[in-house]
Amino acid sequence: MNKRSPVAAILRHGVLALMCIIAVIPLYWMVNSSLKNESEIFTSSFFPNAPTFSNYSYAFSQMPIVRMIFNSFGISILMTLLQLATSLLAAYALVRWRFRGKGLIFSILSLTWLIPFQAIMIPNYVLVNNMGLNDSMLGIVLPFCVSTFAILSLYQSFQSFPGVLIEAACIDGMNDWDILVRLIIPNIRSGIASLGIISFINAWNEYLWPMLITKKMENSPIQIGLKLFVNSDTNMWGSLMSATTVSCLPVLIIYLLLRRHIVDSFIKFGIK
Repeated sequence: MNKRSPVAAILRHGVLALMCIIAVIPLYWMVNSSLKNESEIFTSSFFPNAPTFSNYSYAFSQMPIVRMIFNSFGISILMTLLQLATSLLAAYALVRWRFRGKGLIFSILSLTWLIPFQAIMIPNYVLVNNMGLNDSMLGIVLPFCVSTFAILSLYQSFQSFPGVLIEAACIDGMNDWDILVRLIIPNIRSGIASLGIISFINAWNEYLWPMLITKKMENSPIQIGLKLFVNSDTNMWGSLMSATTVSCLPVLIIYLLLRRHIVDSFIKFGIK
């Protein structure tokens, strides 16, 4: 079948439309369930018979949703900035400097990427607890301030940067800090922005470690608050869906504002 034929175009667009519907249905079901009462929530109706906002009022009364969303923003932004700062310095050192044991360090970094966080979670918890950082934003961020994925990603970007320009900058008397800040970073800012978007999304979705560290609801990110409505006795599905809907709104707004950069970042790092 010719790819330019109308039939092929209709098939391609039909498949894309079906995939979009499959992706949107869970979001629609979440919003739809948040507007239903408890007796109607398990019905298969696509629209609530009597829409109610009682689930939203109950969710806001049970936990500080706004405070927890700001906590999630603070944790995600701080974690992203620290990962970008440490990965920029580490990647530049691995690419720019020649020293004994460089290959060994790069190999160890690559191997640490294969170690799941659950394997080092208990030692990290003991360390954070001994430092007195339990139930704090710094305690949540500290184990994630260095990312092997970020280092390896920027390492590839630094390697593709023309070495002739760096040599010319050295001849002009620029030091390593000026070369990194004034020469390299402005020319690879698209890659840094893509990495920052992915780091922010990963930090926003982090659940297990914040649940282990935080004790008070007002110091927790929004993902921990959602667990409040799921327990062994009674599952408040309507309130859970309403709280989840509210927690998704900030990320949805960010996506609408930066959707092109987000899609480009996933394409960029997916190809890598």
